[in-house]
Amino acid sequence: MSLIAGTASAQSPTNIFDPAGTPAHTAFGLSMLVLSITLVIFLIVAGLLLYALIRFRHRPTDSDREPAQIYGSNQIELSWTVIPILIVVTLFLTTTRVILVTEAIPKPPSAMDVTVIGHQFWWEYNYPKLGVVTANELHVPISDPSSPTPTYLTMSSADVSHSFWIPRLAGKMDLIPNRVNTMWIDPQATGLYLGQCAQYCGTQHAKMLLRVYAQTPQDFAAWIEQQKKPAVQDFPGNAAAAEGQSVFMKNACINCHAIKGTVATGRFGPDLTHLASRDTIASGPIPNTPENIRKWVDDPNTLKPGSLMPAMHLNDHDLDVITAYLTQLH
Repeated sequence: MSLIAGTASAQSPTNIFDPAGTPAHTAFGLSMLVLSITLVIFLIVAGLLLYALIRFRHRPTDSDREPAQIYGSNQIELSWTVIPILIVVTLFLTTTRVILVTEAIPKPPSAMDVTVIGHQFWWEYNYPKLGVVTANELHVPISDPSSPTPTYLTMSSADVSHSFWIPRLAGKMDLIPNRVNTMWIDPQATGLYLGQCAQYCGTQHAKMLLRVYAQTPQDFAAWIEQQKKPAVQDFPGNAAAAEGQSVFMKNACINCHAIKGTVATGRFGPDLTHLASRDTIASGPIPNTPENIRKWVDDPNTLKPGSLMPAMHLNDHDLDVITAYLTQLH
């Protein structure tokens, strides 16, 4: 999966000029209109300025006498009053249309629901109808235009203001404490779509990344089935992982993290039930490797300064066995 994700990442930058979903296409059209209008204004102003610089440049034969002063022109003043008003009205109406198209359309019965909660500095995803809770990597089915299956995201924040932004799929939507906002995405091609928290939310705002995996309906259904399963409990032939499970459950880890099927039921940090199936840790910036997991458990601030997870200060043996356990949570 990592190889596929890496390839998709290279082909799927955060580029607003390469839309891959209906809301993004709509916003792209509006952006092109605004750029066209501003380009015309720039060319007219720059052209007039260039004309004035050439036509009225100082010449050796010019006298030093002040030219005749002409005050006021009803035609010019009317033009530069009416034309900007028409431009503003046009942009207002087109922007309103985009807002209505992307936010006020009825929710189809085939839509999938995901609850998104922003935390410092990670994302929580809850699929209420499917009984799945995960973190940092959002999986959605692609939406066939002939049979639309959009994903509706119900958003809020657990702490400060965040902003959910996948440039190729949709515009920005703020996540605000004690307020629920909604947006929808409908990727029509499989792949990895990258994004970013677009609202400064603290020290690690820049590393609060977004990863959306658009999958075929079959692959998405298989992912859901895998995510519904409880965490691995038996580790035949892997004594280190079995011991790591015991050490994990006896430490403060269980106060913040949940692992389905165990006594770990914490909700302050990400759900770790299927941690090993994710491509990254720490909300995107760090590859999910045993070495990085070990460093993260030892002291998250070495990889992500400002992280709210405290350093565990475990001995080397406990770090090794907990790492062995976490890497088995597929």
